[in-house]
Amino acid sequence: MTAHTTLHKAPAAPGASGAPARTPRRRPASPARRSGWTPWLYLLPALVLLGGLLVYPIYQLGLISFLEYTQAQVSGGEPTTFQGFGNYATLFGDSQFWQVLLATVLFATACVLATLFVGCALAVLLTRIRALPRLALMMAALGAWATPAITGSTVWVFLFDPDFGPVNRVLGLGDFSWTYGRYSAFALVLLEVLWCSFPFVMVTVYAGIRAIPTEVLEAASLDGASQWRIWRSVMAPMLRPILIVVTIQSVIWDFKVFTQIYVMTNGGGIAGQNLVLNVYAYQKAFASSQYSLGSAIGVVMLVILLAVTLVYLRLVRRQGEEL
Repeated sequence: MTAHTTLHKAPAAPGASGAPARTPRRRPASPARRSGWTPWLYLLPALVLLGGLLVYPIYQLGLISFLEYTQAQVSGGEPTTFQGFGNYATLFGDSQFWQVLLATVLFATACVLATLFVGCALAVLLTRIRALPRLALMMAALGAWATPAITGSTVWVFLFDPDFGPVNRVLGLGDFSWTYGRYSAFALVLLEVLWCSFPFVMVTVYAGIRAIPTEVLEAASLDGASQWRIWRSVMAPMLRPILIVVTIQSVIWDFKVFTQIYVMTNGGGIAGQNLVLNVYAYQKAFASSQYSLGSAIGVVMLVILLAVTLVYLRLVRRQGEEL
């Protein structure tokens, strides 16, 4: 019997037969991956500009806060020395700093709450009135918003002047001085800040209300909901992303108020009774030539604003809201 042997040919090695070996081709980047970088390319010029305008000044602010930097160092009479956290220790050991910080927090909170209340109320009012009154209200609000802070502050000081102002005559207050007392001065500044801040909230919230489907509001009205219930249960939840933006913006603006306080209280009021952190930093840096302490106050303000913003956003995220 003949044994038949079957020969199995081993697979030829690449390139053994003389044919060139094929190199694996790299897969082209997916369109989604390419498009992910496209927005950043468009934003790159703005990011570079903002980096130069914001990052470098913040770096210099933080650097000066760790140095001994007074008029002697500015003029070159004495060398600049590194103080570490010495300026912050001096600042936190000053009882006036804590009084000014508390006054700033309370004043900014009152301004933010008043601005949000008036702005949202007028935004709802704009949806309830006819075209001509709506146009008049919008133009008046935009005029207040466009007025420079120093101009508006000067006009408000004249309106409430105890000798020539028309407000005291209309209210029958005689020669009552609004800027003499601590709380009356803060109230006057609050009114001016509210006057120039509520238009931003009003216009932004009004645009958001216009984007809400009218069927939703009509259904709530047919169910017997009052205007306050419609706002609280229907409008406010749908406008939450917009309200987040205007709240954070109002906190930043009102916490660092400077011009209104400085102009209307003549640099912080009698014996500094109306000081806020921004005016306090200005006095330390430029009136007392303690630039390092003024920079330290600026760093503290920056940290406080960042902390408030991050905590607020964290609370919103916990509620499951999309930003």
